[in-house]
Amino acid sequence: MAERAGCEASRHDRLVEALAGELEPVRPLPAPGIRTALWLGAALLAGLLLVAEAGMAGFMLRMHVPDLALAAIGAVLTAITAAYAAFATSVPGRSGRWALLPLPPLALWIGASGLGCLRDWLAPGADIPGAHTVTGCFSFLICVSVPFSALIVVMLRRACPLRPKLTAALGGLAVSAAAAALLMPVHPHDATATDLLMHAAAVAIVIAVNGLAGGRLLAPSSRAACSEAGPV
Repeated sequence: MAERAGCEASRHDRLVEALAGELEPVRPLPAPGIRTALWLGAALLAGLLLVAEAGMAGFMLRMHVPDLALAAIGAVLTAITAAYAAFATSVPGRSGRWALLPLPPLALWIGASGLGCLRDWLAPGADIPGAHTVTGCFSFLICVSVPFSALIVVMLRRACPLRPKLTAALGGLAVSAAAAALLMPVHPHDATATDLLMHAAAVAIVIAVNGLAGGRLLAPSSRAACSEAGPV
């Protein structure tokens, strides 16, 4: 009986030693604020390079237009708060109420963008853009959002969000707002209703694609990244 107990104890010790040998150090996740700053820095650098390559830097600066300036400020604040909310909700145990954080700057962004349409309605024909310009802005927003989306999804994959679609959609909002913030200072014309609709369509597409495709990539069933993420 004693020999059997000793054999089982020895087997247990070997199992514990084998499991201990397979353990790896857990990399702690940086705080959401740090991850937000890292993403914004990388996105800003990539965005400026894309702006230069697209030839947008030669457009006349239009930040003297009040509604464009307010819309740009709203877009920047939306990008920051939405990115923070995405990184915050990616941590298990964090409240889903972080999704409400970008709503105030989003309202500023939408409201300021609507002012341009009101001015265009009151003074029609003052600054009518060509079709190629409107579609060019749409293409710019979509193209710039591609690397931004890839970057934020890669950073979010280190965590294990309990609401992957919500987290990914917040990331999409941050991405679209950052792309819009890069476009607005060099926007080639005042805002119009058609232009606003094209911008809104681009933003909606980016958020939807991030929410669906990004949500699948962030789902625990699609990866084994949850075991790599440590506490914040």
